[in-house]
Amino acid sequence: MPPDQHSDEDRDSARRSAAAYRDYLAERDEILRHKWILSEAAGLDVGFEAALLDWVNSTRTTWRRTRSKKSADA
Repeated sequence: MPPDQHSDEDRDSARRSAAAYRDYLAERDEILRHKWILSEAAGLDVGFEAALLDWVNSTRTTWRRTRSKKSADA
């Protein structure tokens, strides 16, 4: 198939993949921000895994709801 004749299914799959990757990057940025905050408070590097676990348990659900609402409003 010529490159300019992709199926609708291929385009939808590519859009979903791109959106998932953007979500991953945004979430990763938030975890790194959370890691910085925790590390500053502790006076030492708490590590990515500790920050990830704390972020998932304390912030992730609210962050995702807020992000989803902002996307819907846009």
